[in-house]
Amino acid sequence: MLVVKLVMNLKAKVFLLAIVPFALAIGGIEYGVRQQATTLAASQHATMQAAYMSSKEIELRHYVQVAQSAITPYYDVPPGTPREEAQRQKQALDALQRLEFGADGYFFVYTMHGTSLMHPRQPDLVGRDLWEMRDPAGALTIQKLIGEASRGGGYVRYVWRRPSTGKLAPKLGYVVPLPRWGWMIGTGIYLEDVETTLARIDEQAAANIERTVMWIGGIALAALAVIAVCTAVLNISEHRSADAKLKHLARQVVDSQEQERARLSRELHDGISQMLVSVKLLLESALARFERGETRVPAAEAALATGLGRLSGTLREVRRISHALRPAMLDDLGLAAALEQLARELSDQGALDVRFESVSKLPPARRPALPDPVNTVLFRIAQEALTNIVRHSKATRAILTLDIAPDAVSLTIADNGQGFDVDAALADPKSGVGLRNMRERLDALGATFAVASQVGRTVIAATVPLPLAVPTLQGLTDDI
Repeated sequence: MLVVKLVMNLKAKVFLLAIVPFALAIGGIEYGVRQQATTLAASQHATMQAAYMSSKEIELRHYVQVAQSAITPYYDVPPGTPREEAQRQKQALDALQRLEFGADGYFFVYTMHGTSLMHPRQPDLVGRDLWEMRDPAGALTIQKLIGEASRGGGYVRYVWRRPSTGKLAPKLGYVVPLPRWGWMIGTGIYLEDVETTLARIDEQAAANIERTVMWIGGIALAALAVIAVCTAVLNISEHRSADAKLKHLARQVVDSQEQERARLSRELHDGISQMLVSVKLLLESALARFERGETRVPAAEAALATGLGRLSGTLREVRRISHALRPAMLDDLGLAAALEQLARELSDQGALDVRFESVSKLPPARRPALPDPVNTVLFRIAQEALTNIVRHSKATRAILTLDIAPDAVSLTIADNGQGFDVDAALADPKSGVGLRNMRERLDALGATFAVASQVGRTVIAATVPLPLAVPTLQGLTDDI
């Protein structure tokens, strides 16, 4: 168990050494990708903003040039009388009044002193002196526009009320002067549209970043899942291999025990038992001579008779031990005869009434010959079960039932004892050793094992399929 725990701890460490660097690498990659993507998005935002604003500035300059072209017929003529000049100015304002682009696109005209001459979207401002007009931040809006126009024209950022919403909004204007008339004309665009477009681009960039990070995370999770599955498969394979090796080792131990029992049984039967028989014959011969002799020695005859009695008991005990180790009948006459003899011997001892029944429907000639491993395992199970019945069950009767069919052989041991808790016996490491031994023996044959117990009836059933699988039989015979 200590070796298994050490191996498991080593596997866990190797697994962690594989997973932790991988997770750290993926985390670093994800962080780096996010940082690079964020930097790229910021650079893209700045580039798009510059390009968009440049295009809007060109657009505004084009609009003002269109407005200048519209009033050229009135502005570029030689100066006339004040009345004619006023008439041409009015015609120029009417032409500009008709020019517009979109819901919030219009032209405005101011004098260089801040008086509004034309404002299509806010006619209430026309004729008013707006020189001192300030925005919410306190900036002098009209003075900024006139100042840029007086320098020859250019772009101005300021805040103005948006006609479509009625709310103040940032605006980019472009103004040029008309020096001969003392005017400033211009137009502008509201920057909310630019900011909305840039915000939409930023949202798309952020969504792309999150999508990329999610893909990296998904790939990482998939890779971790593959590693975990491969590790689990490897562990399962190794557990199965280790379990098979343990079962093979247990089978080898059991087979070694059977071989040693058979050897000891033969030694007792063929060696010590024969020697005891020889000694007994010699003692019987000596006793017969004493009895036929002319001179009788009662003390010597009594001692020889006592020795012969004890020797006979020793011989019976040796034969009993030899039979318990490995009954010769199991190898000579088969499982049924060995079980019948086992039942008869226990009944003769008087502790338990044991009856053997063979319920096979096949005639003896058609019954399949059982392999030696099957004979040995089923006999040991019967031996173990009857021993437990005698020691623990307080039963008075037991029945051994053997059923040999073409496809399986079944052995059932039933008794009328006090019963026991099967689950508790199997779970408790200090008890149920016999049951676990039976199950392990049968597992080696691919057999089934069942136990049912209640007060007055306990049944142990074992079924071995026939014929045995070739690998199983080969492994068993190789171990033997």
